[in-house]
Amino acid sequence: MTTPRTSPDCENTLDRRGFLAASAISLAGFAVPRYVVADEVTSSKNESETAVKALYESLTAEQKKVICFGWDFTEKDRGLLRTHVSNNWQITRPHIDSEFYTKKQKMLLHDAFKGLFSPDWYPRILKQLKDDTGGKPWGAEQSVAIFGTPGKNKFEMVMTGRHMTVRIDGNSEDHVALGGPIFHGHAPIFVEKKDHPGNVFWHQALEANKVYTLLDSKQQEQALVKVRPHEAEVSLQGGQGTFEGIAVKELSSDQKSEVNKVLKSLIAPYREVDQREIMQCLEKQGGLNACNLAFYETGDIGKDRVWDNWRLEGPSFVWYFRGEPHVHIWINIADSPDVKLNAKG
Repeated sequence: MTTPRTSPDCENTLDRRGFLAASAISLAGFAVPRYVVADEVTSSKNESETAVKALYESLTAEQKKVICFGWDFTEKDRGLLRTHVSNNWQITRPHIDSEFYTKKQKMLLHDAFKGLFSPDWYPRILKQLKDDTGGKPWGAEQSVAIFGTPGKNKFEMVMTGRHMTVRIDGNSEDHVALGGPIFHGHAPIFVEKKDHPGNVFWHQALEANKVYTLLDSKQQEQALVKVRPHEAEVSLQGGQGTFEGIAVKELSSDQKSEVNKVLKSLIAPYREVDQREIMQCLEKQGGLNACNLAFYETGDIGKDRVWDNWRLEGPSFVWYFRGEPHVHIWINIADSPDVKLNAKG
């Protein structure tokens, strides 16, 4: 990942995310959650960032030695640690719900996490995490690391666990959406049945499959690819990249309308500020018209031609839904294809 520009102090300056929240880019129907972060009321625009700053200021010197790192901290096996993403990993050893953290620190970590998601999606994300950790509550198998210095210069908190990597960065990485590449998964059972009962993300695949049903036979032949790529193959290709499937720009207006519904379904889980930044990154590289939509014959559970694996991709936009044997979702979005990926599946 390229070296980001230093962001202004988030306490005193309207950052790019704050600007986007007030901009003309509009996605009707998506609300930003408002609630109390620990003992203080925070702005609806940056409650996650405020919680991270409060957490950092509450850490002891010994705690900081364990979970705090320099902005460019690098490991031998995982490279630049803050840019790493995987389907199942712990970025540091202490789990959130452990004696390593005080009660107030656990509250702050929870509020930082909760603030990333739209209100109706927060309980679904909790269900996913509970299902994927054998019924354990949130925090039991999640861990965090903080890079840089929250509240002063650029920073990022990365939260990881099984089937989750999410980021809070105060827009320190101002050329990427969601703080960088993220990951979601869900496995109510490890080998899911064809209708994916209980999977919180499966409706997104059904939205994508609606597009496929609207394609004529020639278009379906273009859109359907025999073999899916490796799940962590989500680097940004740029405008000269080779994109599988059918070009959205070649679709009819009603087909494009359905692709737009797919996009709205994909971004719906996140806070409004992040939804808008996703849209701005996408528009800078040509919007949906610069993207391709591909469906993969590989891993068609039940052989029902409801495609479990599919991918929406443009020059600096990748949303890869790998639905077999269970759902893995890899997301990598920027406003420039120069951003490098550090992913391992």
